[in-house]
Amino acid sequence: MAVDKEIFSRHFNVERKLLYFDLRENQRGRFLRITEDVGGRRDAVIIPSAGLEQLRAVVEELIKADAEAGPPQSSG
Repeated sequence: MAVDKEIFSRHFNVERKLLYFDLRENQRGRFLRITEDVGGRRDAVIIPSAGLEQLRAVVEELIKADAEAGPPQSSG
């Protein structure tokens, strides 16, 4: 059974969610695991390290688009 080696780990809370960002490595390579914990239910996304630069570019675009969109509209 393969064991993942932890390289870097951070987590933070956003609203009711706890988000974990773990950079890990195993025999198949290095990867980022993003895990969302909401009330004990966990979902994860795995991104191979080869895609981290692309992920950063998309996140930077999202941050810019969010700022340009202004404050969220109220739902009511």
